[in-house]
Amino acid sequence: MRDDIDIRPFRIDIPQEQLDDLRERLARVRFPDEAPGGGWEMGVPVGYLADLVRYWATGYDWREYEAKINAFPQFTTTIDGQNVHFLHVRSPEPGAIPLLLTHGWPGSIVEFLDVIGPLTDPRAHGGDPADAFHVVIPSIPGYGFSGPTTERGWNLRRIARAWDTLMGRLGYTRYGAQGGDWGSGISRDLGVIAPERVIGVHLNFLLTFPTGAPGETDDLHEIDKERLGKLQRFQENLSGYLRIQSTRPQTLAYGLADSPVGQLAWIVEKFKEWTNAKNVPEDAVDRDLMLTNVMIYWLTNTAGSSARLYYEFANSWSKPEVSTVPTGVAVFAGDPTPPVRALAERTENIAHWTEFDRGGHFAAMEEPDLFVQDVRAFFAKLR
Repeated sequence: MRDDIDIRPFRIDIPQEQLDDLRERLARVRFPDEAPGGGWEMGVPVGYLADLVRYWATGYDWREYEAKINAFPQFTTTIDGQNVHFLHVRSPEPGAIPLLLTHGWPGSIVEFLDVIGPLTDPRAHGGDPADAFHVVIPSIPGYGFSGPTTERGWNLRRIARAWDTLMGRLGYTRYGAQGGDWGSGISRDLGVIAPERVIGVHLNFLLTFPTGAPGETDDLHEIDKERLGKLQRFQENLSGYLRIQSTRPQTLAYGLADSPVGQLAWIVEKFKEWTNAKNVPEDAVDRDLMLTNVMIYWLTNTAGSSARLYYEFANSWSKPEVSTVPTGVAVFAGDPTPPVRALAERTENIAHWTEFDRGGHFAAMEEPDLFVQDVRAFFAKLR
């Protein structure tokens, strides 16, 4: 398919009928039973979810958050036959550098709403204007307003190529990339395929698997051995969603596309398990922002197409190529799979490494100040 290279202005305008339909579905919810005394061990507790559903139906205001997102310039364009939605917020500072921010699953552009202002206009947020960025925040193909995907093959490398095309289309010949979750893999791939254009890659998520070679981990510090233990726990106990979405995303999609409560539970569980939340997800993230993130999936009916990225990744994975681009890593304590630097240095050109004692997988959403601080510190070395 020939691309339409035009950049088209875009605004979110959800028909009221969709919001009415959502409330009707929430009013008719049928909850399952649960084993006594299980807490979060077997999944999202009924009591917690019932309370959140009531709030979603009667207290949450989508129009308020629709307006907040629409306050930022949004656009769509066609790349490699796929519609791509993105925010593009230019800084008022003449020395700003372009920065591409990429979300993951079960995230969205909503993750970055609280960091756009400080990144683009540090002068207005108590920062140094020399640290300014022009930010581009795309929705991954198959996610939100870039969804659904219309053909097979949208894996991380193809998305990275699309992002490089997008930045070129916006007139940016040199730029930085930042990402977490899938955004980490996409940003990393950008550095591999376009090292002459990507000045640096900042990651707040990086998987560091041992190769299994004899003695490989013997000399690691105890804290790194603990991290490998967390990675093993994740694989054994927390990766059920990954196995399903990597193998049968279509079957899962029927339940999530038809039930907003199913979609809610599928996502909210991750905001509890992948953050520093002590009791409930709202200990770590704002309740309304979390619901806005869920709404993006529900209103665009992209539960299935977003899950397909796992299938595409599983069927195209290969050993990571060595990246020569300067790479910064921010490690947030609540992430369930913290990286090991000694293992990361096998494939990454580590130029910056920061450890935080709070925050988790959704770093820009949980700890926006720390996130902005670290992004600024890393790219200050590369300006």
